[in-house]
Amino acid sequence: MKIERIETFLVAPRWLFCRVETDDGLVGWGEPVVEGRAEVVRSAVEVLSEYLIGADPLRIEQHWQVLTKGGFYRGGPILSSAVAGLDQALWDIAGQAYGAPVHALLGGHVRDRVRIYSWIGGDEPGEVADAAAAQVAAGLTGVKMNACGRLSPIPTAAEVDAVIGRVAAAREVLGPDRDIAVDFHGRAGLAAVRRILPELAALRPFFVEEPVLPDQAHHLRDIVASTPIPVATGERLYGRSEFLGPLQAGVAVVQPDLSHAGGISEVRRIAALAETYGALLAPHCPLGPISLAASLQVAFATPNFLIQEQSIGIHYNAGSELLDYLIDPEPFRFVDGHIARLDRPGLGITVDEVAVRKAAQTPHAWRNPVWQHADGSFAEW
Repeated sequence: MKIERIETFLVAPRWLFCRVETDDGLVGWGEPVVEGRAEVVRSAVEVLSEYLIGADPLRIEQHWQVLTKGGFYRGGPILSSAVAGLDQALWDIAGQAYGAPVHALLGGHVRDRVRIYSWIGGDEPGEVADAAAAQVAAGLTGVKMNACGRLSPIPTAAEVDAVIGRVAAAREVLGPDRDIAVDFHGRAGLAAVRRILPELAALRPFFVEEPVLPDQAHHLRDIVASTPIPVATGERLYGRSEFLGPLQAGVAVVQPDLSHAGGISEVRRIAALAETYGALLAPHCPLGPISLAASLQVAFATPNFLIQEQSIGIHYNAGSELLDYLIDPEPFRFVDGHIARLDRPGLGITVDEVAVRKAAQTPHAWRNPVWQHADGSFAEW
């Protein structure tokens, strides 16, 4: 069996899919994308495809090694994301070739269902109580919200009160038996985090995410030591070596993205590294159906898995939902805030190729917002 053709599709709202076809007629799907830079990743996939065409798709590890190390200049989100999508597609093909779900090829399932959470509140969070109530009504046991929108380098008392007030409003709706994670999105900085976290602790967040930017990870040890709240990070880290420092700093939760951090192959290894530090895996996934399916396959086979992000109904998906690209949405049905084990071969989903090709006829050009502070200076989004 050989890889015969590789195609990419820019589809709304902000995703890039890749399709890998073999000469035996097997088709694997992946999701190689950097949100806001999808066209650049598409070019990277095209370059990497030169190596894969004509190759045996079942030599996944060999291909991963060559794709990640075969160039003198390595790493970074663009190349890592291109590899991630291709890796997902190869695992999808392998599962179909062997007649087994990917989690079986990873050593077998260690759980029968995966706990999931949903987003509330948007980029500049508001109306979180009503949004939390809607998720409770839908049966979810966990939600996540941004702590803030743009934030002053040293937040005012009013800004701190606004953060605490929003989380308190969500906590009141959720009660003590459900969880709320609070994402700082790297917007806060060390001074702001030191001011906010002591007041936030009484609300007992599930975890606080990305309290500082990845390039300020040297502060994580102090942050972890200063708060009882579990600290999570990792959506903007792309390989095992980048997770080593945060793990040594004591983060409780690692959040690699299956579409950014080298795909199934590398996230599986990141999870194993985290396990040696007593840390838990909660894959980042505000993306489409293929990325979610890949994340779930890893979750089913990973002992130190915690919870799975998913983007059904997220604020970025206006006009297009991930279920729109599936023949059958049943694999992603929530029951009591969980998704049951996927047992179909490969990634466990059937992509609606007709819908994908139709959507790709009007490709998106999504870009993330660029924020400014009141004085006109750049603000982290």
